[in-house]
Amino acid sequence: MIDLRVISGKYRGKKLKGFDIDGTRPTMDRVKESLFGMIQEYVNDSIVLDLFAGSGALGIEAISQGARKCIFIDNNVKCIKTIMDNVSNFDEDIKVINCDYKNFLKNTDLKFDIIFLDPPYRANVLNKSIKIIEERGLLKGGGIIVCEYENVHLETNLKKIKEKSYGPKIISILSL
Repeated sequence: MIDLRVISGKYRGKKLKGFDIDGTRPTMDRVKESLFGMIQEYVNDSIVLDLFAGSGALGIEAISQGARKCIFIDNNVKCIKTIMDNVSNFDEDIKVINCDYKNFLKNTDLKFDIIFLDPPYRANVLNKSIKIIEERGLLKGGGIIVCEYENVHLETNLKKIKEKSYGPKIISILSL
């Protein structure tokens, strides 16, 4: 059995539900630890969007490490219920929204310091998401987009400031 847990910060060691939701691929602890090592300087007091949130593990890790606010978006009702269970005892500013990614991105007026993009690999929506984020100016100056993907060529005008491979999985950090 796979255990999902918070790896660092205020909620370190908290077990998370959601490793077994159909259509999701939880980010393994070693990858999550490396990812947060790459973005640590951006996390404190940030406003975070966890798009395609799944279990919410990435946004929850950000909250645990000092993010001020996190909005979790997923269109899977089981994911929404799981995220709500995972954050039920948190007192931070958290919103969990059952919504299609495109509807959220096209209708929000919020701007974010960190945006996590880890869409279902087969859905082919990573570049579409980045394009909407760029067009709508949803990333604050100095903010980052954290992309997790396989077999995709990123099409963006944003700068790739960091990148790391974990087998076929790639984590890219983009900025304005």
